[in-house]
Amino acid sequence: MSAVELHGIAKAYGHTPVLDDLSLTVGDHSVTAILGPSGSGKTTVLRLIAGFERVDSGTISIGERVVDDRRTHVRPERRGIGYVPQDGALFPHLTAERNVSFGLDRAGPNRVPELLELVGLSGLGHRYPHELSGGQQQRVALARALAIRPALLLLDEPFSSLESSLRVSLRRDMARVLAQTGTPAIIVTHDQDEALTIADRIAILDRGRILAQGGPSELYDAPTNPAAAGYLGDANLLPATIRAGDAETALGVLALRDPAPRSDGPATVLIRPEQLRLHPPTEAGPATGHATARVLAVDFHGHDSVVQVGLADGAILIARIAGAHDVRAGDAVTVEVLGDVLAWAAT
Repeated sequence: MSAVELHGIAKAYGHTPVLDDLSLTVGDHSVTAILGPSGSGKTTVLRLIAGFERVDSGTISIGERVVDDRRTHVRPERRGIGYVPQDGALFPHLTAERNVSFGLDRAGPNRVPELLELVGLSGLGHRYPHELSGGQQQRVALARALAIRPALLLLDEPFSSLESSLRVSLRRDMARVLAQTGTPAIIVTHDQDEALTIADRIAILDRGRILAQGGPSELYDAPTNPAAAGYLGDANLLPATIRAGDAETALGVLALRDPAPRSDGPATVLIRPEQLRLHPPTEAGPATGHATARVLAVDFHGHDSVVQVGLADGAILIARIAGAHDVRAGDAVTVEVLGDVLAWAAT
């Protein structure tokens, strides 16, 4: 059974369309990330599911119950949804314990110590929000959302206001809590790392329409179109000509991965940065494709380096190579492509 299903959703504010024919299914006990830039409609999707806004057309169902369509609108408090906003929205005059228990019946507060322990806040229930760090406040907000045993949990960019190291640890803990409770969830984010690490499925949203949806590895390895390829990881997109089952590119002739374009002609190929190797210009490698290039920039990240190289035709590629690498801006290199590549026929 699906936790929530959206079918043919359209929404506009005045004369400004926000969502257009959007359909999305979130399975029971699964975590779905809606990934997209600011203004793509991510938060509007959450507000519609929560009941804070009404659809202009389409249907939203939670479980087997229609909660919003042209004839029906179930109020937010009757939908059984937990909501974690971007800033946590805790009551400043209530302790962590009382924030978590707010709105519960008399038996509810008995669960508060268990919930605080679940989110890693044992012994801190007596503190007020101003006495907690930003990460701890978000944990309280998560515990409060879980307190009602929601049928669905909605998270609106819950890590965006936190520093990078804290974001990593908190999203790891949040993934653990969701798995432990079995609570289905939707998280909206513009951060591809968050989407890849916390979600079972990802829906890529752009200008109110879903470009692609699927599992993280599926969308990374085999995106359905060039636009979707750039939303998950860095993507080198090169023009190509398909001929006799291969792709002719500025990097030479490259083998195609299935599914390949059905006919010869112009196309676009995807080369992920980890598929590129850099060699001294005199060193030959076992390349399926190669070309001479100039190093434009090197960013060292400790565990790997990201190298920008420019080809003779002006194209700029990104290579990701392990550890430190003996290349500097201005060096000439041979670029080698490892493995086959994905291609889409030009439209």
